[in-house]
Amino acid sequence: MDVRKKILLVEDDTVLSGVYKSRLEMEDFKTLEVNNGEDALSAALDFKPDLILLDAMMPKISGFDVLDILRNTPETANIKIIMLTALSQPKDKERAESLGVDDYLVKSQVVIGDVVERVKYHLGMLPQSN
Repeated sequence: MDVRKKILLVEDDTVLSGVYKSRLEMEDFKTLEVNNGEDALSAALDFKPDLILLDAMMPKISGFDVLDILRNTPETANIKIIMLTALSQPKDKERAESLGVDDYLVKSQVVIGDVVERVKYHLGMLPQSN
């Protein structure tokens, strides 16, 4: 049985999502990559990820709307969600937090190792530090 943690990677930049997918798989996560908000919503129900890495600016449905829908859907309400976005404005972060995001990372301010660490932290895979 596959006991690996499942990550849903929602990113419309396929080059970037490819980089994240290979790194997450190196870290032994089972990773599914989708490129828009519509696919993210259906994948959240079918793939049942432990955590979603969610881009904010995407075609069709924005990451904020995806977050809002996931949080208001009983089957997906408790999935950990980290927004990984180019939006660095405080108002964007506040909006994400008001919608119930678990973490908000700005792409220009983090390297992939930081992202992996936040993923592990939210999945309870790191020793808790005070």
